[in-house]
Amino acid sequence: MYAIVDVETTGLGGNANRITEIAVAIHDGNTLVEEFHSLVNPEVPISPYVTGLTGIDNDMVMDAPVFADIADTVLRLTQDRIFVAHNVSFDYNVIRKEFQRNGGEFRRKKLCTVRLSRQIFPGLKSYSLGKLCSHLNIPIQDRHRAKGDTDATVILFEKLLQNDTQGIFTKQLNPRSGEITLPPLLPKNVFDKLPETPGVYYFMDERDTIIYVGKAINIKKRVLGHFYDKTSREIALARETAHIDCEETGSELLALIRESTQIRQYFPKFNTAQKKPVKGYGIMAYTDRKGIFHLGYNQLKLVPGPLRVFYIVTECLAFLEQICEAYDLCPKFTQLQTNVPHCSHYKLKNCRGICRGEESPETYNKRVEQAIRDIRDLQENFLIVEKGRTPDEKALIEVRNGNYAGYGFIPEEERIEYYENFRDFITPQKYNRDIQQIITSYLARNGEKNVISAMDLSESGNS
Repeated sequence: MYAIVDVETTGLGGNANRITEIAVAIHDGNTLVEEFHSLVNPEVPISPYVTGLTGIDNDMVMDAPVFADIADTVLRLTQDRIFVAHNVSFDYNVIRKEFQRNGGEFRRKKLCTVRLSRQIFPGLKSYSLGKLCSHLNIPIQDRHRAKGDTDATVILFEKLLQNDTQGIFTKQLNPRSGEITLPPLLPKNVFDKLPETPGVYYFMDERDTIIYVGKAINIKKRVLGHFYDKTSREIALARETAHIDCEETGSELLALIRESTQIRQYFPKFNTAQKKPVKGYGIMAYTDRKGIFHLGYNQLKLVPGPLRVFYIVTECLAFLEQICEAYDLCPKFTQLQTNVPHCSHYKLKNCRGICRGEESPETYNKRVEQAIRDIRDLQENFLIVEKGRTPDEKALIEVRNGNYAGYGFIPEEERIEYYENFRDFITPQKYNRDIQQIITSYLARNGEKNVISAMDLSESGNS
């Protein structure tokens, strides 16, 4: 039995992302046997961007059940069933975090209709749900709503079952059932020695030329995935691979950073071409006619001297939400709730009434000015402290003058009090816009919990 699932969310990054709508369709492999659908009160505001995409706004979910109220239903429907979704990791992880938030656990065997579609319907330009439905003549109504997307995924799922002539479903559900076939030139002992830790791995040919660079949370498991993947590109990569080397990093963040650096250094033939520069967005401040300070965002080219730079609109919105909450600012004046006479945060006592004339611009502006100072202080010089390669060390990522400057490892017992405490451990690196985006996204998801500002460090032990 299969539980075909789709969720809509608030659109905020990381742990802040909450469910606003869920649909579950139970399928026995032949026909649909049960359905469930509900709006969900996320207990946090929905970003305007997501409302524009899904049509779900704060008023619609105000009287809806919170996730804890429907958790038992979700457990019952998915119990002993295979969890199916289009891009399954997203829906599964969002639901799993909702259960963890309520002190529970959620573990299910998973199937991804994106991965299935790539193997059963190879060669398509896009495997998004909308493009697949168009290609396969699947009707789809209420796009970007849980019920509409689930209905379409059910039909897609049935077409995948009907066209699976090579046992793809079985292979994905039992990925270790088949005997692994290593690349013909790769000694088995090289593969066996790969660590099951975060890091970067390198595929090399017979001349020791690096032909592919990848990153992984689990190096050995990710490398194994290349050998199970039977796309023409992966087959060609395996055919030329004679050796695999790796570099342990201790954390996913540093693995992402090192992967970007090494791809730019070696330009491996099997790595996809560097994408066009990603459009940036800048956080800005300005004053309206009434003298009220606003915070907002716009395309980077239109924002001289941005307070912060992001590369995804939802990260801008998540950041502004965090600032709003931390400094009791008004969503109406932080580009979160536009074209409304009054904000919704006032009723929650998270806005002090500037939008209703109950707070003076002078008082409100002082908090905005403090927020701006704190944003600038954090952006300039800081360290990100992450897990090291062993329990006896920590990883450091340095940002200087707002730009990525280098990385290194430092003994766990070493105290990070003064600049000379860590300078000798840092390997300097060149500015790389891709890495800037990686760090920006990391900070948007994790905030300041792993950050040490330069303001907290002294220049020398004698100061």
